[in-house]
Amino acid sequence: MTEPDRAHRQFAWTVRFDWGTSGASAIASGADVAVVVDVLSFTTTLTVAADAGTAVVPWAVGQDSAAEHARRTGAVMAVRRRDAGPGDISLSPATFRSGTPPHRLVLPSPNGSTISAQLASEVPVCTGVSLRNAPAAAQWIAATTDTDAVVAVIAAGEHWPNGALRPSVEDLWGAGFLLAELADRRPDCSLSPEAEMARDAWKAVSGRLPHALAESASGRELIDSGYEIDVTIAAEVGSSRSVPVLTSGMFVDAASHDDAV
Repeated sequence: MTEPDRAHRQFAWTVRFDWGTSGASAIASGADVAVVVDVLSFTTTLTVAADAGTAVVPWAVGQDSAAEHARRTGAVMAVRRRDAGPGDISLSPATFRSGTPPHRLVLPSPNGSTISAQLASEVPVCTGVSLRNAPAAAQWIAATTDTDAVVAVIAAGEHWPNGALRPSVEDLWGAGFLLAELADRRPDCSLSPEAEMARDAWKAVSGRLPHALAESASGRELIDSGYEIDVTIAAEVGSSRSVPVLTSGMFVDAASHDDAV
């Protein structure tokens, strides 16, 4: 892949924002913390899993042997959303609430999971954020990093049928929520213009989020496919105190760990 222009890396700011796998590679350089946002549905499912005490292994789509890795490590392998039967776990967060959550889950997805797996070897800390846990994640970042720590926030986005990135408003809002909360806790941090734009997008929609999420293109897609409950769960704004952090190849809830120490 061609190296991004230096200007695209947003080196002048401590808090950065960009999209997708290419954006992640650009702004994660030198970052202390990377935040992945994939509201519909990877990071929403991730926070529901963390609430239930499940460790999640992110798996890049196209990478071989996810099922073999699950078998070897005693993890449950997530199935495709449309293939989920009674008791199965999929990318749908609702599947965690309809049965007994597993201890460990391998969860592939083409967007958030793939980006998380990519960042595992590129940044010291990678966390997953949705509308459900943005305040908790911002509080955790502020409490556990230096005031000048570099935070790279990546909206996963979706893909068009031809494979091109489709920026999605729900991930813009989720990222903006985290950025607004982080800026409130660290008023001296410097947000790039891209990060400011995401923050302002969240402020513009925050008062009508559930309706806006349901009417977004991604929300309508899920609802039309019979997964309205997933959109409803994704709209549980600020309901989770979990902070899933990627540790030894798995997302585990750092907030629970910190509370127990």
